[in-house]
Amino acid sequence: MSGEIIFHGGPVFTGSGRPLEGRAVIVRDGRVAAVIPEDQLDPASEARLVDLRGALLSPGFQDAHIHPVGGGIELLQCNLTDAESAQECVDLIRAYAEANPDEEWILGGGWGMDHFAGGNPPRRLLDEAAGGRPVLLQSRDHHSTWASTAAIDRAGVTAETPDPADGRIVREADGFPAGTFHEGAGDLFEHVRPDTSAELAYQGLLRAQEELIALGITGWQDAMVGAAVAGIADPLAAYERALDEGTLEVHVVGAQWWVRDGGIEQVERMLARRAEIARRHPDRRLDLGTTKIMVDGVAENQTAAMLDPYRDEAGHDTCNHGLSFIAPADLRCYVAALDAAGQQVHMHALGDRAVREALDALQEARDVNGSTDGRHHLAHIQVVAEQDVPRFAALGAIANIQALWATHEDQLDELTLPFLQDGQDARQYPFGDLARAGARFAAGSDWPVSTADPIAAIHVAVNRAYPGSGRGPLGGVHQRLDLETALAAYTSGSAYVNRREDDTGSVREGCLANLVVIDPNPFSVPASEIHRSRVTSTWIEGRLVYGAVPATTLKESR
Repeated sequence: MSGEIIFHGGPVFTGSGRPLEGRAVIVRDGRVAAVIPEDQLDPASEARLVDLRGALLSPGFQDAHIHPVGGGIELLQCNLTDAESAQECVDLIRAYAEANPDEEWILGGGWGMDHFAGGNPPRRLLDEAAGGRPVLLQSRDHHSTWASTAAIDRAGVTAETPDPADGRIVREADGFPAGTFHEGAGDLFEHVRPDTSAELAYQGLLRAQEELIALGITGWQDAMVGAAVAGIADPLAAYERALDEGTLEVHVVGAQWWVRDGGIEQVERMLARRAEIARRHPDRRLDLGTTKIMVDGVAENQTAAMLDPYRDEAGHDTCNHGLSFIAPADLRCYVAALDAAGQQVHMHALGDRAVREALDALQEARDVNGSTDGRHHLAHIQVVAEQDVPRFAALGAIANIQALWATHEDQLDELTLPFLQDGQDARQYPFGDLARAGARFAAGSDWPVSTADPIAAIHVAVNRAYPGSGRGPLGGVHQRLDLETALAAYTSGSAYVNRREDDTGSVREGCLANLVVIDPNPFSVPASEIHRSRVTSTWIEGRLVYGAVPATTLKESR
């Protein structure tokens, strides 16, 4: 049998628009050699024939904002992501502690803020479940840390410890830490937290890669490289080891972490690191041409930077507008310098003030440097002021969406919306507004914050509600995306952000045969049923890396 593969018998999503019908995709030497009418296939061909049986053939998904090594490590540690209540969290912690009696510290994460009163789990639950051992567990969004009393004592944190400038300690009546540390307050444990071993980081990467490939993800942008932050180890060494040992199957863009209290000198260090990686790994499997800047926090712990103040539980305005982690003038300076150096900027901007500050920084870069091919992107964009929506297209700012969150769910409805101003529910994740204003989209999951499954996120993007939800579409039906746009965001859109649109993200001649088969074809089912679709096989450079596909030759099939 020849090395040629032919996919036929199902529609082909090429990376944009409606799927093509009646086409066959020919793969040769790891690349798409042709997309031709199916009736033009050579009946004498001895190519391997893959019958799609009505399933959809699509470019492989690319996740534009993800933390794979941290996610993989959490799967190997005390993993709370499957817990659906505070009691289930406690039960999982107790079971992990009993199964690992020799671990001095219990580390891991995945707890949901909506499972605890006010989003703040208390230390006493950890003390009881872990038998007095030091425990540090990250929230699902990695913006909060849950600590036991032993961990607090070892870190030397007391009632007299002040809140850091970029975080908040939840306190008991006497001022002693209650057990939850939001944002930068989690860094109070850095000097006592056990280091992540190089071996654990590497195994975490391999575990994550296995999980992600099974979801059809063939490339990603790691949103935190070059630093260990919030309990997540710096993944760079793990990526390099995987490259050296030939175990990295996917292509990766690493977004180098901008230390928020550092200065402009970081630019030169990042450029040097980018050049060194390019020299050592010229095959483009790993690229460091991106910088990640945290502009603000998250809305559920009231650290997202908002134009209007948060309200208290009685509905009264407070003095809290959230946190800008970098002064706006400094942000403008840093972004302009990175843009001038050809470094892409990937900004976490969640509140409407943070979005405006990020867009202002991109405007500054354009004013100083002129129009560049920066492909800068804003991730999360939970709240966007109406007047800022058209600025995305005008500035070439890409909307990097985490669509799974664009739905009514407990964390949003109980911990966020009641504390925002009236009418802000209509401004949550305004994807429809951005699409109508001509914004370009990329898509990511922020895993392990939430599932990395692109189909689950696409379902919400199209429906603005999770499967089986009894609540209306978040923000109204006008904020929905059509399926073509949502699927393009996860394929050609993310490929564009990753500067890999020349050879990935599309099904066309010359592109790498990074492909997924999705069954049932999501275009053939009602929008409310998109979530039933599953990736049945994943192909990287023409190699089957997930799933089992029976195949014949054309001659054998006739």
